[in-house]
Amino acid sequence: MEKVTFGRTGLEVSQLGFGGAPIGFLDASEDKVAHILNEMLDEGLNLIDTAANYPGSEQRIGKTMAGRRDEFILVSKCGHKLPDLEGEAWSPKLIRQTVDQSLKRLNTDHLDVMLLHSCSLQVLEQGEALAALVKAREAGKVRFVGYSGDNEAAAYAANLNDIEVLQLSINITDQANLDTVLPIARERNLGVMAKRPLANAAWRELTEQPGMYSQYAETYTQRLAAMKITPDDVGFPGHAELEWPEVALRFTLSHPGVHTAIVGTTSVINARANLSAVRKGPLPDDVVHKLREAFKTGQATLGQTWTGQT
Repeated sequence: MEKVTFGRTGLEVSQLGFGGAPIGFLDASEDKVAHILNEMLDEGLNLIDTAANYPGSEQRIGKTMAGRRDEFILVSKCGHKLPDLEGEAWSPKLIRQTVDQSLKRLNTDHLDVMLLHSCSLQVLEQGEALAALVKAREAGKVRFVGYSGDNEAAAYAANLNDIEVLQLSINITDQANLDTVLPIARERNLGVMAKRPLANAAWRELTEQPGMYSQYAETYTQRLAAMKITPDDVGFPGHAELEWPEVALRFTLSHPGVHTAIVGTTSVINARANLSAVRKGPLPDDVVHKLREAFKTGQATLGQTWTGQT
């Protein structure tokens, strides 16, 4: 798999990354996790993303992948209140403890990237949460620090000197960050991870969506319906449910400055399909344009401004 330079971190990152939320929130045995992750690493994927508040995710990754730790970039996220740790959400005390707990759970002596997990603009402006991560970086526990979030808060974070990595919502139904945040990230040479690149399968019936996805899937499904566009409209004829994943993933990676798209799955078949789609490269410019225009049309149809889903 092609790798690109991850902004000013200097790391070389695969354009497809593995998202660790499903293996925490959904039913996934350690054997299944090991199977998927080992196969994806064998195929060239080299970034694994998780978070301290994805139940069981860090532990499963740490237990199954410790023997290959030097083969992948490890990303986690912190800041949310955790029941087994002291300190309030976003407090330096909680963040210090969360970093240490993540290192233990992930069976490693360092994290390549630790992100503040969608804190508010006010928390970023206060500065204490980010300062706690910077101290972890200075102590060698974290190599690079960053922010996962969207909209005004993400734009503010992108301009902070200590932020080296951003994780943004970018997909066919979530395009606001392409205009408001990504240009700043490119200018400042930040590493950019796209979350939810498959738009939570907005082309499916909501009844098919697992509970962990429902809050995002409902909004994305409404948006896609208002966009009034199908894969056939952009040159991908066939069954929409089969064509949309490729179109969506390649759309997300078609934008300069987006270095990797994070996709979580508990299905080996889906993991292989994602690898195949990424290897086909960016979509043609005219297809990207049609999808961008459809997003504008959808907003106008509903009389809304569609911001990034944090």
